[in-house]
Amino acid sequence: MKSRKFICRLMILALMLTSSLVMSTSCRSGVNGELYVYCYGDYFDPMILEDFEAETGIRVIPDYYDTAEEMYTVLENNATTYDCICTSDYMIQRMIENDMLAELNTDAIPELSNIADVYMKKSEAFDPGNKYSVPYQLGISGILYNTEMVGDTEIDSWDDLWNEKFKGQMVMPDSVRDAFMIGLKKNGYSLNSTNEEEIKKAADDLIAQKPLVYKYANDSARDLLADGSAALGVVWNGEYIYTKDLNDKVEFVVPKEGTEFFVDSWVIPKEAVNKEKAEQWINFICKAEVAAKNFDYLYYTTPNEAALELIDEEYLNEKAVFPSTETIESCESLRTLDSKSTDLYSDYWKKVKAN
Repeated sequence: MKSRKFICRLMILALMLTSSLVMSTSCRSGVNGELYVYCYGDYFDPMILEDFEAETGIRVIPDYYDTAEEMYTVLENNATTYDCICTSDYMIQRMIENDMLAELNTDAIPELSNIADVYMKKSEAFDPGNKYSVPYQLGISGILYNTEMVGDTEIDSWDDLWNEKFKGQMVMPDSVRDAFMIGLKKNGYSLNSTNEEEIKKAADDLIAQKPLVYKYANDSARDLLADGSAALGVVWNGEYIYTKDLNDKVEFVVPKEGTEFFVDSWVIPKEAVNKEKAEQWINFICKAEVAAKNFDYLYYTTPNEAALELIDEEYLNEKAVFPSTETIESCESLRTLDSKSTDLYSDYWKKVKAN
């Protein structure tokens, strides 16, 4: 089952490249116009673009970015370029604070009822009242490990990433907030701490850990675990099935101290030209069958409760893919920090990378 799905995904990617070439050489517009969507790269099944156009007559013109910070800069400099954007919780908070988003007309998004209440409540931490955003994908950070390479050592804590036994076999995130999350949670602190003593303690621990680290990496971490280059790595739970397809010796665990949880959501820029079309797109994304199709493509946790009936039971039973409500409730999400705290993290991260 898993191998077949992996092969299918490669085929879909090939089709996506082909369709991209066709779209780039075509001047055809949708019967009912066009919709400009901005999203993280490879973050939905490309086949849904055709499905949406067939249903609505609206042609989607997708564009992609690598980081939320990159997206923010683009939007800040040219707010009318995109009609609908998918981005992360902490960045949505920042955009709301800077009056960059339009309030959603929920009457135009009836499929919103498919989103589980627990995730709507989680979203209120960065979008009070759920006025501006609709949850799309969820994820939790944890430790992916090779059961053969770690041997009889139980992996269940961030402390395990300081175990001398795994020297030269660990992959850590190459990201200031994600790396500091580990150092902070290891010591029982909030991942959004603004206390300099706590941030310094986390930095000191990360500096002490550095000789044990094989590599600092983000997207490539899963590949290093898949090919046996590393024994342990910090990844998002959505990478688990992908890696398991390639190496059935890997397992995923959420450390007992707690971890980072993200909600990526759809929002509409305040200056969007096609707000009604954007709401049609969001409503379409919230349909159970579309959410299930995106799950089969991404393997990230879907907040769409109705889609669960359409997803293979083997995935529903994977705690790494669908963590319990109790686990979700114990997690924290990143928040946008004030400039002084942001500078503190940046300064201490430079010290970590310099040592």
